[in-house]
Amino acid sequence: MPTPFIIAQITDCHIGKRGSPFDQQYRSAEYLGNAVAHILAMVPCPDVVVATGDLIHEGTRDEYEHIRAVLAPLPMPVFLVPGNHDDRDNLRAVFPDHDYLPRGPFLQYTVEDLPLRLIFLDTLIAGETGGELCAERIGWLDQRLAEAPTRPTFVCMHHPPFLTGIKPFDRNRDGYGLIGADAFGEVVARHPQIERIVCGHIHRPITTRWNGTTVSVAPSTAHQIELDLGVERHLTLISEPSAVDIHAWLPSGTLVSHRAYIGDYPELLKVEMPA
Repeated sequence: MPTPFIIAQITDCHIGKRGSPFDQQYRSAEYLGNAVAHILAMVPCPDVVVATGDLIHEGTRDEYEHIRAVLAPLPMPVFLVPGNHDDRDNLRAVFPDHDYLPRGPFLQYTVEDLPLRLIFLDTLIAGETGGELCAERIGWLDQRLAEAPTRPTFVCMHHPPFLTGIKPFDRNRDGYGLIGADAFGEVVARHPQIERIVCGHIHRPITTRWNGTTVSVAPSTAHQIELDLGVERHLTLISEPSAVDIHAWLPSGTLVSHRAYIGDYPELLKVEMPA
């Protein structure tokens, strides 16, 4: 029987320098290690892992060395894209064997030899919390989509392009949002082969329908942000469970997504159901 093609999505790992106060307080590397163990224990094991930004916390080479060590047990391809906490040059320097990472100003690329075509977008503005898809980056995407209009396509990026209802994330030039989202949406609407757009940045599970496709945000592998749809206030970190999003491209040509929470929970009920 044909098996699904499985993508595991991790995001917002925020790995600090090994032994630093941040590393000791937030234990981000420990939580990412738990996510790696969770992925390795899956049956069937995912075919690829995508990491949708904020891999590390301050953009230093030491932090990238740390996350490289934590990710090392994963035997499948791992594809990386930057978020607002990342540094393009240090990322490339520490992962020289990830030869899909292009030279040039933006880390945007495609992966062609899989059942789903993968496209990775770089939304980083150096030194800023919010992101941007400028005319150059959007034009590149439009060209890549036009090259394969019938290939089912899976787009990975850091900053979500839609309004979330969480006010700080919905501001652009003075906040956490995405500049260029409207122009990006126009491109997406013209290319119906996009099966899914997956993002990070919010540290919360969110899903919406947007410009003819589904866009989802995965929780962080580390700490989450408290849900607040009311008046604007400071964002608050909370200890909700971390998770890995699992996207399965079924032999029928359907993409389904699951959220796998990580950790040990009280076993209130366990009943074997008939197959």
